[in-house]
Amino acid sequence: MVNYQTNEQLTEMNLHAMRIEYRRQQELPAMADLDFDERFSMIVNEQYSAKQNAKIKRLIKVADLREPSAYLANIDYDPVRKIKKTDVARLSDCEWIRTGSNLIITGATGVGKTYLLSAFGREACMKKLSVRSYRMPRMLTNLGIGRGDGSYNKIIQDMIKPDLLILDDFGIKQLDISMAQDLLEVVEERHHAKRSIAISAQLPVKEWPSVFKDQTVADAILDRLVRNAYRFDLKGPSRRPTVEHEPSA
Repeated sequence: MVNYQTNEQLTEMNLHAMRIEYRRQQELPAMADLDFDERFSMIVNEQYSAKQNAKIKRLIKVADLREPSAYLANIDYDPVRKIKKTDVARLSDCEWIRTGSNLIITGATGVGKTYLLSAFGREACMKKLSVRSYRMPRMLTNLGIGRGDGSYNKIIQDMIKPDLLILDDFGIKQLDISMAQDLLEVVEERHHAKRSIAISAQLPVKEWPSVFKDQTVADAILDRLVRNAYRFDLKGPSRRPTVEHEPSA
C-alpha cells in the first residue's frame, strides 16, 4: 500500500519522478527483496534522470535551432557529399566547443549546411552545453535596431553567453561598415571569452573577404573565425524537394 502522505509530499515538492518510482516499488512485491539503500538509489536515479532530461529539453528550446529534429546519427554519408564519418565522430564529443574552437560549413544552396549546423547544435545541448542559433541577416538587423532603441548591449551579451553561437547564412549580402563592426563586436567578445562559433556560408572561405567593404575589419573578423576552425565543405546536388508546377492552360 502506497503511503498517502509520502505520495502527497513528493507531489507538493514537484518530485514527480520519485513519486512514480516510489509507487512502482510499493506495488511490486519483488522489491521487498532489495535492501533500503538499493531501493532508495533507484528512486533518486529516476528523479535525477528526469531533471537532466528536462534540462536538455530546455536547452534545445532556447537554442532555437533552425532544424530542431536534426541528429548527427541521421547524417547521410553519400560519398558525393564529401562528409567524412571520422570528422563528424571526432567533433561529436563537443570538446571543440569546450576548448573554444570554431566550426565552418560551406557549400551551395540546399546541400545540407543548416541541417549539419543544427545537428551539432542539438548534440551540444545533449552534452548540457548552452546554444543559440541565428540567421546572420536577422542577427545583424537586430543589432542595428538595438543601436537605435538602447538594447544593443543586451543583444551583444545574449550572443556572448552561450557556449556555442550558431550563425547561419553568412555572406548572403555584402556587409556595410556598421554591420561589419557589429559582427566584429560579437566575434571579438566570443574569441576573448574562448567561446565557439559555428557558421555556414555558400561562399568558400577564400571568398569571404569580398563580403566586407572594410578590409581592415574583415581581416580582424576572419582571423578570429578561421584560424582555429574545423571545416566541412559540402558537395552534391540540392537536397531540397523539387516543387513541380502544373502547366498553365
